[in-house]
Amino acid sequence: MIGRRSGEATRISSSFFEELKRRNVIRVAVLYLVASWLLLQVTDVLSSLLPVPEWAGSLVVMLLILGFLPAMIFSWVYEMTPEGLKKEKDIDRSQSITPETGHKINVLIIVLLVLAIGGLIADRLMPETATVAETPLIEETELSEATPDRSIAVLPFVNMSDDASNEFFSDGISEELLNLLAKIPELHVTSRSSAFAFKGEKIDIPEVAQKLNVAHVLEGSVRKAGNQVRITAQLIEARSDKHLWSETYDRKLDDVFAVQDEIAAEVVTQLKITLLGEVPTIEETDPEAYSLYLQARHARYQRTPESYEKAVALFEQALAIVPDYAAAWTGLGEVYAIQSGSGLRPREEGFRLADEAAEKALAIAPDYAPVHALLAFLANSRNDPISAARHYERALELEPTNVEILIQAAVKLRELGRLDESIRILDYVVARDPVNPSGFTSQATLYLYTGRLDEAIASYRKALSLSPGVGQAHSLIGYALLLKGEPEAGLAEIEKDPSVWRLIGLPMAYHALGQTAESDAALAELIEKWEQDAAYNIAYVFAYRGETDLAFEWLDKAVLYNDPGLIDIATTPEFDNIHGDPRWLPFLESIGMAPEQLAAIEFEVAIPD
Repeated sequence: MIGRRSGEATRISSSFFEELKRRNVIRVAVLYLVASWLLLQVTDVLSSLLPVPEWAGSLVVMLLILGFLPAMIFSWVYEMTPEGLKKEKDIDRSQSITPETGHKINVLIIVLLVLAIGGLIADRLMPETATVAETPLIEETELSEATPDRSIAVLPFVNMSDDASNEFFSDGISEELLNLLAKIPELHVTSRSSAFAFKGEKIDIPEVAQKLNVAHVLEGSVRKAGNQVRITAQLIEARSDKHLWSETYDRKLDDVFAVQDEIAAEVVTQLKITLLGEVPTIEETDPEAYSLYLQARHARYQRTPESYEKAVALFEQALAIVPDYAAAWTGLGEVYAIQSGSGLRPREEGFRLADEAAEKALAIAPDYAPVHALLAFLANSRNDPISAARHYERALELEPTNVEILIQAAVKLRELGRLDESIRILDYVVARDPVNPSGFTSQATLYLYTGRLDEAIASYRKALSLSPGVGQAHSLIGYALLLKGEPEAGLAEIEKDPSVWRLIGLPMAYHALGQTAESDAALAELIEKWEQDAAYNIAYVFAYRGETDLAFEWLDKAVLYNDPGLIDIATTPEFDNIHGDPRWLPFLESIGMAPEQLAAIEFEVAIPD
C-alpha cells in the first residue's frame, strides 16, 4: 500500500513538473530572477548619481520579492496567443504556441544575462564619479623633468552619501590614505594642504598633476550608510591620463582599515616600488572612536574659534571610548597648542594641556611621527631648542618625506641661525609641494630675515593667493615694504590684516611715516590688549622705533611671561637697531640664544632623495 501511494505521488509530481515546463512557468521564473538582478544593478548605479534616499534599494528588493509569486501565478493561468493573452483553460492544446513562446523567453533570458554580467564588470572596472573631471588627452601631458616617477597626490575623495555631513568621513579616508602612503620613503607624496587645494574643482587630472608636480593621482569616492561603506579608488598615470588600477570595496565600517591597507599595497604594486621594509598599515581601532576622530580633525581644519572647541569635544569623546588612541591624543594636543597660540585659551593652561596630551600619546606610541613634531613645537614654546631639535630629528627619522614636518624643521634651522640650510629645505618643499601655503609663508619669512625683500613679498603673495586667510601675511608684506623704504604702501598692506598682527605692524608703519601720535596710540592699544601674549612683539616694536631701554624692559617681560617668540630672537630683523647695545649679547646668553650657544646645538635635516 505504501509503495503504490509513493508511485502515484511520483507520477503526480512528474506530471505537475511537465505542466510547469509546458506553460513556461519555469522559464518565466528564471527570466524574473535575471531581470530582477539587472534592475538591482541599475538601481545601485542610479543611487550613486542621483539624490535617491538610502531606503530606495531596500524598497526595490521588497517589491521584487512580493512580485515573484503573482508573476508565477500569472504565467500559469495565462498564455500568449497570436490574438493576445488568454486564459490557458480556454485554449485548445492543439492550437497552443507555448514552444515558440518558450524559445523567445530563452532568447530574452540570454540577452538580460549578457547585460547583467556586462554591468557587473563595468561596475568593477569603472569607479564612481570623483572630484576631478576626466578628459582624455590625445597627447601625453608635459610634466616637469624634475617630476619623480614614483610620486603621487591623493585628492580628497568625493562624499557620495545622501547625508552631506558625512563629508568628514570621505575627507578623513583620503587623508588617512595620504598619511599611510607618506610613510613610504621611496614614494613622494604631496601634502594634504596641496592635494586638498583642488577640492570641489572641476579640473583635468593631468592639469592637477602638473600643478602638483606628481606623476600619479589617486582619487575616488566614499558612500557611507549606517555601518555600510562603499569606497571606490582609482590610480591614474598623469602623463597618459591612463587608469592603472581601480577597485570598489563594499564593506562594513569595521573593515575600513583593511580597505585602506589594501589600497596602499596596490599603489605600491602598481608603481613598482621596491620597499626596504613592509608596506605600512593603518592602526585599527574602534569604528565609533575612529569616526569621532575623523570628525574632530575635520572640525580642526575649519580654523574658527567654534570649530576648535568642537574638535576638542570630539577628540575627548573618541578618547572616552579608546583611552589609548595615540592619534586622538596628538590631535587634541595640537588643538590646545593652536588655541594657546591664537589667544583662544590662556597660554599657560593651553600649553600645559597640550604637553599632557602629547606625553600620553608618546607613552602609547613612541614611534608616531606626528607626536614628535608636536613635542618639538611645544619645546620651542618653552624656549628649549635642544629638545625641539631632538624631536624634529626623530619625527623625520620616522617619516623623512613628511612635508609639514620638513617645513617645521626648516623654521627650526632658521631660528638656530642656519639660514642657508633652511633655504635649501624650503626650496625643496616648494618645488615638491607647489600649492602648499605653509611652504611659501615659511620661505617668505626666511627671505625677509635675510634681506631678500622682493622675494619675500612675492612668496607672501603666493601664499595669500593659495589661502587668502593665511595668518599675518599682509602684515609681513607691509613690514617688508617698510624695510624697502615704502612706508605708505607698507601701511596700506598692514591695514588689510584682520588679526593681532595688524596692531603689531601699525606702530612701526606710523613711525616710519613720521606720525608719532598715531604710532603711540597704536602701541598703547597693543599693550593694553596683548601685554602678556605679545611682550616679545612689543619689545621689537620699541627696538624698531629706536627706544632701546624700553625694548630691553619688554624683553625682560617676555622672559617673565615665557613668550615663545623668544626662540626666534637671533634672526628677527626688527631688533637690528639694538644689536650694538652692550646689553644685547648678555641677554641672548641669559636665555641660551647667543650665536655660540645656538651653533653648539646639533641638528641634522636631510633632504629626501
